[in-house]
Amino acid sequence: MAVFIRSVSGVLIILVMIGLGYVLSRRGWFDDQAPRMIARLVTQIALPAYMISTITSKFTVKTLRETLPDLRFPVVSMLIMFGLSIAAFHLFRIRRSHQGLFESMFLNSNTVFVGLPVNEALFGTKSLPYVLVYYMANTTFFWTLGVYLIQKDGKGKGKADFNLKETLQKIFSPPLLGFIIGVILVLLDIQLPAWIMQDFQYIGGLTIPLSMIFIGTAIAGAGIQNIRIDRDGSGILLGRFIIAPILMACLVVPTNMPVLMKQVFILQAAMPVMTNAPVVAKLYHADSDYAAIMVTETTLLSLVVIPILMVIVQHIV
Repeated sequence: MAVFIRSVSGVLIILVMIGLGYVLSRRGWFDDQAPRMIARLVTQIALPAYMISTITSKFTVKTLRETLPDLRFPVVSMLIMFGLSIAAFHLFRIRRSHQGLFESMFLNSNTVFVGLPVNEALFGTKSLPYVLVYYMANTTFFWTLGVYLIQKDGKGKGKADFNLKETLQKIFSPPLLGFIIGVILVLLDIQLPAWIMQDFQYIGGLTIPLSMIFIGTAIAGAGIQNIRIDRDGSGILLGRFIIAPILMACLVVPTNMPVLMKQVFILQAAMPVMTNAPVVAKLYHADSDYAAIMVTETTLLSLVVIPILMVIVQHIV
């Protein structure tokens, strides 16, 4: 019961911030450009600073060497999830025009805007190194395979262009570059001036509250009234909240990795649909409304799923 109460408390922490973003958006505080501005502020400014300050304070050379090899678990999990997404597409008889979006959303989880604050609320800052390791795998898969799949929906029958330069720019985004810089600073034992690190800490502190406010504005924009449970949505819910965490649990539970890493990986696997999915869908003329509804639906449902999953994880890990 204590685990369930702690999980509910962690969810309530982020729910209040999401609710604030939703209410302010509904009351007209934000115009149509505000969510995009908040997302850019988080991903291009706050999150890179958060990565650098967190890694340099939470990692040592020893923990890096022990942690980074476990990147293989989310990588293997996502490769298997991709295969399962193809099977689920045929099993649920998803509309052909939604194939790429369905497979991409089935595959990738929201490791930053929801995963990061959820894990910090539940486990504290000691979970952040493991969150960041999972993030590396997830962001790489989304900006390569995930975007390619979404492009297919917009361009027609399997004729998606793969632009290596654009893809590399997306993979090596400011958050990942912040991660890499932090790792280099730790490995080379470079100490930045205290005032710079203090700035990184202050700016990075914007990441979680702004992420939650962004989610609230996104939910308000998509419209709760548009949420519906149909075949296209049921398959995503099955993949995100049942198949993905079960698969990850099967991979990590038998290993000797730290218990906290196992818990973080399982929770990260069960996070809602990537917030970037509607943006990419709109860019490539796929069904962005479908993507936005699934982001809203899975985000709201995750607030119910996470406490239940936490109790289960505590018993199996």
